[in-house]
Amino acid sequence: MEIILLKYQKGLGEKDDIVSVKPGYARNYLIPQGIAILATATSRKIIEENLRQAAHRKEHIINEARQIAKGLEALELKIETLAGPDGRLFGSVTPLMVANKLEEVGFDIERQRVAFDGAIKEVGTHVVVIDLHKEVKAKVNVEVIAAARG
Repeated sequence: MEIILLKYQKGLGEKDDIVSVKPGYARNYLIPQGIAILATATSRKIIEENLRQAAHRKEHIINEARQIAKGLEALELKIETLAGPDGRLFGSVTPLMVANKLEEVGFDIERQRVAFDGAIKEVGTHVVVIDLHKEVKAKVNVEVIAAARG
């Protein structure tokens, strides 16, 4: 008996896979538990259309992320913070500070998407990676400037 999986089932397959199983297993376990449906001609067409629409949505999201990445990579952020005479910061530049600065210039990026190796603890230019999508990452140059003490 052929069924369409509605969610991942260990040993059988991923969501939307069409698999062949014994009729008893399908009727007594998979279908009543909501794990699968019968693979009729109608349900096959529905799944194919859902997959086509999902692929289109994914493509649209990736294209949108690429457009945002282009804008981010052309950007040069400047963050002012207190630093000692040797160029070491009092504290460090955090992902939240970078996200807030990005918001000031018109990019609404969550701080969880901002990543950099270690912590930024010195004055200078640093590369920060913005994870826009699992397939799209943008590198932004962040210039850390010592703020004038008053």
